[in-house]
Amino acid sequence: MSQKRILITGGAGLVGSHTAEYYAQKGEQVTILDNLMRSKLFGYDKESVEYNWNYLDKYPNIKKIKGDIRNTEDVKKALGDGMDVIIHTAGQPGVGFSIDNPEEDYSINGFGTFNVLECARKVCPKTTFIYCSTNKVYGENVEKIPLVESEKRYEFEGGKIVSETMSIDHCGHTPYGASKFMGDIYTQEYGYTFGLKTCVFRMSCIFGTRQFGFEDQGWLAWFIIATLTNQPITIYGDGKQVRDVLYVEDLVKAYDAFVESDFDHKVYNVGGGMPNTLSLLEFVDILKEETGNDINLKFADWRLADQKVYISDISKIKEELGWSPKVSARDGIIKIINWVKENKEFFN
Repeated sequence: MSQKRILITGGAGLVGSHTAEYYAQKGEQVTILDNLMRSKLFGYDKESVEYNWNYLDKYPNIKKIKGDIRNTEDVKKALGDGMDVIIHTAGQPGVGFSIDNPEEDYSINGFGTFNVLECARKVCPKTTFIYCSTNKVYGENVEKIPLVESEKRYEFEGGKIVSETMSIDHCGHTPYGASKFMGDIYTQEYGYTFGLKTCVFRMSCIFGTRQFGFEDQGWLAWFIIATLTNQPITIYGDGKQVRDVLYVEDLVKAYDAFVESDFDHKVYNVGGGMPNTLSLLEFVDILKEETGNDINLKFADWRLADQKVYISDISKIKEELGWSPKVSARDGIIKIINWVKENKEFFN
């Protein structure tokens, strides 16, 4: 079997770097494109994804290109003579950032995704294109599901969860949700109109080692980093909000399952599903148990557009791709705790 040529945009991020490592270990020819802007976007005064950028040097079959998905020449340089697979993980991932900076949010998530798709159409129109979408494309429609409140969590009434059939229209989304919505729809359209093999993965909370979490994005990693470095943690709201969480290595295997499939174009919800749900309060309890640390916890007002519950219905991807999560929420949390402990110099 011939070696696949794989381009990963945002290759120094959490999802991108794990995807690059996965395919490098399979012996594929991997190129990553990243502008290393994560710290700047979130006002962090230290390097963050530069760690992953350097970490990937251990693989001789990974080629690194520093560049921006909004720059056509950068994208074409990364594509070279063409790619068999493009996994578009690059993006601006913060809801708060999108509210404060809607123009740049659109530029990165909206135009940036369009630019990668259009370059792919011109250079390698038979490529497989995977887009990292988000549960935020469902917007406030999720909030129409009635909730039940218990001591430490909210739940959807009647055990309901969110499937791909939920409307993504006629509701608020936040600028972030809208810009990711644009990439979601354009990815589908480039499959239907131009013949690319495309898959949209509407992701829930993805977490894993080598994640540099901030208060505005990557909350699981941020809570762990703050706990182990004795920094205060602010919970916005009452802490009963619930998400289903998915360990990053399981996510990458979902991508590969689609790459290896015979499907032309698909849309999947991907997350930990009902067995891997956590409220913030439940997560804090796990952190106390696993670290033995006291946690300096503060509470503040709810943030705009913070869903009280989001749980992915992953039955479609299970049935069609034979995929399911293997790493439990707690086991994934322990992996990150150990990684942060081993690399505390990056966080102190």
